[in-house]
Amino acid sequence: MAEVHAQSLRLQDQFIKGVETRVRGLTLATPRSHLMRGSQVSFRHPEGYAIMQALIAEGVIGDFRAPDILRFGFTPLYVDEDDVARAVSILARIMEYSNWDKPEFKARALVT
Repeated sequence: MAEVHAQSLRLQDQFIKGVETRVRGLTLATPRSHLMRGSQVSFRHPEGYAIMQALIAEGVIGDFRAPDILRFGFTPLYVDEDDVARAVSILARIMEYSNWDKPEFKARALVT
């Protein structure tokens, strides 16, 4: 289990670095310290709900927590480095072109 957790932390670090390098407008909400986080990473954005819906529409599954948290889980039994790179690329494109700014992504559902 220690190796699984260590790999989860490596994937999280890859995701954080990728998002902070390539994506404007998101603020890291998760502690940077490995000692202070589990197997997920959260970022803040005022339009977090719509952004998460746009991500889900493109196959990047995370969840939204009110008021503005985009949360992503990293389970190395199912997620690898290529998945993380793909998620960063999709998120970067969604943010660069404001693909989240569509009515279908802003209509609130009970479950995200």
